[in-house]
Amino acid sequence: MSPHLIDGGDRACGELLIVLAARARQLSPGSLIRLLASDPAAPLDVPAWCHLTGHSYLGRGTDGTARPYYDIQTAVDPARTDPNHAWRLEPEASTPQHL
Repeated sequence: MSPHLIDGGDRACGELLIVLAARARQLSPGSLIRLLASDPAAPLDVPAWCHLTGHSYLGRGTDGTARPYYDIQTAVDPARTDPNHAWRLEPEASTPQHL
């Protein structure tokens, strides 16, 4: 199975994770994602996001042009993140929101 490619370009990790989370929600469980990302925080943030959500972090490498990539496999039942803040879990509907 060939991975779904997400070209993160030069996005900072906050925006990069929002794009990654949105794409992961569209894919079937077990799908493979290859995320191209040049942000220096990506080696820490991508595995941490996978740990937070339950997706499997498969590792990193470089493509033919020496661009870093990160491989991810989507989970069967991932934790959902806030669409605008992919590093925060989505509040549960039954949890009262306090201001």
